[in-house]
Amino acid sequence: MNDKNNKSTFVVSADWLEQRLGDPKVRIVDAAWYLPAQNRDPKAEYAAAHIPGAVFFDQDAIADQTSGLPHTLPSQQAFAEAVGAMGIGEDDTIVVYDGPGIFTAPRVWWMFRIMGAKNVYVLDGGMDGWKAEGRPTTSEVPSPAPRSFHPALNATAVTAFERMKDIVENRLAQVADARSAGRFTGEEPEPRAGMRSGHMPGAKNLPSGVFSENGKLKDLESLHAIFADAGIDMAKPVVTTCGSGVTAAIITLALQSLGHTNNTLYDGSWSEWGGRPDTPVAFGRE
Repeated sequence: MNDKNNKSTFVVSADWLEQRLGDPKVRIVDAAWYLPAQNRDPKAEYAAAHIPGAVFFDQDAIADQTSGLPHTLPSQQAFAEAVGAMGIGEDDTIVVYDGPGIFTAPRVWWMFRIMGAKNVYVLDGGMDGWKAEGRPTTSEVPSPAPRSFHPALNATAVTAFERMKDIVENRLAQVADARSAGRFTGEEPEPRAGMRSGHMPGAKNLPSGVFSENGKLKDLESLHAIFADAGIDMAKPVVTTCGSGVTAAIITLALQSLGHTNNTLYDGSWSEWGGRPDTPVAFGRE
């Protein structure tokens, strides 16, 4: 979808999307979500201004409400019902965006892909970049006709707790943690109350913000360098993780962009691992 061979094939430019506004086969999804410290309300921002035709994907609502963890993956049936009600089918070209760009959109990009959608992309620059460039917005909420989304969950793309414990104990895969350096080392407290600090033994720290610049995913050469500098061997399997499974998908997007397919996402992430008393925790940079 990108004319430059040094850019990810999973991102599209604002120019590309603006040229396709109104195309019935292009479905646009606002997947904005924020941490409390960011002091932004994604639903209010969507109501005030969004890309014409975009539907709002609530990451807290389209989730497994029984897990006891924030926005974990819903069942494929629940996902299919939710996105089908938004007028999205698995054969559509789906473009997902968030506010800052390359923040929470990759999580929904990942969800659509593992649920069976084939043509899913992330908007470079996000809504903030779209508005800064004076592109069209609307407050009109679309009413798309419901569609049937036929899910085909790739369960192997998701790592559950017991498997994660085995991976960490026996070093079965590389673990890439998208949290900030301070949270990874244990020098900064976790934003969730009662959560231990630190990281999984053996994990590598790749803070989610290093993969983008001005809301746009960095070029492939830069992405390669990020993984090399972090000590990630691209010939071996990788499990991505973060605070609650959202920004881990930024690492997943970067890996997939480089042709690395032997990767999974630990959905429970630190909310699960750090919230339990029986998991090993390491501190410092290693």
